[in-house]
Amino acid sequence: MKHVNIISPINQLGYGVVGLNVVKALAQSGYRVSLFVIGQPNFPDDCSDLVTECVNNSQLPNFDAPCIRIWHQNNMSQFVGSGLHVGFPIFELDNFTKEERHHLLSLDKIFVCSKWAKEVILKSCMKQSPCDNIHVIPLGVDRGIFAETLSSRPETIFFNCGKWEVRKGHDVIVEAFSEAFSTTDNVELWMMCDNPFLSAEESKKWADLYKRSRLGDKIRLIPRQQSQKDVYNIMKQTDCGVFPSRAEGWNLELLEMMSCGKHVIATDYSAHTEFCNEENCRLINIDKLESAYDGKWFFNQGQWGSLGDKQRASIVKNFQGVHELKKGGGLGVNTAGIETARKYSWENTANRVIGSLYNG
Repeated sequence: MKHVNIISPINQLGYGVVGLNVVKALAQSGYRVSLFVIGQPNFPDDCSDLVTECVNNSQLPNFDAPCIRIWHQNNMSQFVGSGLHVGFPIFELDNFTKEERHHLLSLDKIFVCSKWAKEVILKSCMKQSPCDNIHVIPLGVDRGIFAETLSSRPETIFFNCGKWEVRKGHDVIVEAFSEAFSTTDNVELWMMCDNPFLSAEESKKWADLYKRSRLGDKIRLIPRQQSQKDVYNIMKQTDCGVFPSRAEGWNLELLEMMSCGKHVIATDYSAHTEFCNEENCRLINIDKLESAYDGKWFFNQGQWGSLGDKQRASIVKNFQGVHELKKGGGLGVNTAGIETARKYSWENTANRVIGSLYNG
């Protein structure tokens, strides 16, 4: 039996969801996983036995086995054992700080989610980081949870899921929604965007931006859910996901919406270009980049997609197009999105991990 040591958070935030699903897929494929949890674990009850077993394995780990750290690129110094040290960062910008580059260059191998991310590393570290040390490991979706379904609700419901951030285009979604529709249109916008890293005052500012907008009565703010099944129970009631992100490290929720057969609107930039195309997504063209600054998380250390008047107009047009299809009974499921989701299983992620560790 092959052994893998994994260091990762296990919770319902981005890294935690990735860590949980990678651990599950590897363990279910027959590998002995020793799990070292970053922070306080929080996982669904139906994963309790598996996660507990993997945590227990960490008491007697194989110190010669490779160790994968699923965490931020500026914190890659702590590993287990003397096997390969593999970093699996999920980053959004097109450049690294001196600190981030220093940590990345210490690794034996680097796993990234997308070809876009690999190009970023090659551009930033190419003189010191050989191309064959960088492996693209696409993330996945659990289609046992995120199954296709049509909304039975009469309204056209648009949905966004992701922590309140300028990076995710949350400042633009509310503007485009207010511009696209009138008070008489049978539409709603659902935002599931609680950010546990914001202060109460910062969270209120985001909520007020939406609830005090012209169509605030048509906007529903949904609290963070406890499990992926709970997230699915929200998603299945919606018609279209809107993700006008300036930059993404992957965008789990976008792929999950595709898996549900929902139509999606997203920017044609950064990591989700790994699985978004003209057949499965209503793409928002990004024609220029700008300095990544939000005064909270990003301070000009790289660039991201610029969302200007043309991009907002594109979101408005796509909002209206989806609503017209729903009104006319022609929206249907996003067949191309479902086919894409089938290709991006967590089992495939696990297979790519093992192949890159032992064969790459």
